[in-house]
Amino acid sequence: MFAVWELPGLYGWSGPTVDMDVDEEETRQKMSQELTDVLDAEAAGSVRTHVVHGNAVDVLLRAAEGAEVLVVGSRGRGGFARALLGSVSQHVSQHASCPVVIVRSPKQ
Repeated sequence: MFAVWELPGLYGWSGPTVDMDVDEEETRQKMSQELTDVLDAEAAGSVRTHVVHGNAVDVLLRAAEGAEVLVVGSRGRGGFARALLGSVSQHVSQHASCPVVIVRSPKQ
């Protein structure tokens, strides 16, 4: 499982001084909590996770190279809360080198 994080609006240029370790640790904690919420704590512990700093589309497309399938959520933090697809899931579904499964949350 991958969690990708970057500072909003900073992709492609040098941003202000920030504590990158704090953002990475927060991402790790959120991913761990989400896994525990979806699975139980024991099953969540068996999932291999990766926290990657970068652009989500770029990271996921690289991860999809040689994969049998790429599974992504239907939307993230974009401005259109009711959109069926977020920009990341839409982009990877069109450009991945393997089949893509898009999972929509029951809350949407």
